[in-house]
Amino acid sequence: MRKIFSFLVASVDGYYVGAEDAFDWPVVDDDFNTFAVEQLNSIDTMVFGRRTYEVMAGFWPTAFARENDPVIAALMNDTTKIVVSRTLEDADWENTTVANSTDELARLKATPGGDVIVMGSSDLNVSLMRLGLLDEVRVMVCPVVLGDGLSLFRTATDRVPLTLTDSRTFASGNILNRYAPQLPANGN
Repeated sequence: MRKIFSFLVASVDGYYVGAEDAFDWPVVDDDFNTFAVEQLNSIDTMVFGRRTYEVMAGFWPTAFARENDPVIAALMNDTTKIVVSRTLEDADWENTTVANSTDELARLKATPGGDVIVMGSSDLNVSLMRLGLLDEVRVMVCPVVLGDGLSLFRTATDRVPLTLTDSRTFASGNILNRYAPQLPANGN
């Protein structure tokens, strides 16, 4: 059975997007990029919610991304991707399919293969935690206070206890926290 984990970036005050959808604040340096390459090399499938997919698909296939970050751009473009959406019918980004429900992720998890990463996609992460499909939550906390924006798990309506399984500090001040959600396997 595959492991499904999420990777989210957050400010110290818990926002994953700043005011007016600002995302110019994550601290991305050589250490972050080394970590990103290691993480992408450890998986065989990426999953996105529709909004995150649209942002990623609008950036990684561009000439700018391929020229300025060729290693990560190649990994992002070449890896199998799934976008979970009830409204999106087609996905133009190479190697991407559309899943209209999380049921398809449950089926994927039960098949042999490499790990699956859910990138960003806060709302999707909340849904996957409720269903007991998310094995790990990875949050890269960047050393910045935004003061406003969208809270990391703003759509969570139930308390979800998390157990810290690992923490890694980067020279930049970024801190990667890894958590195991504590929900029954059936999500209830």
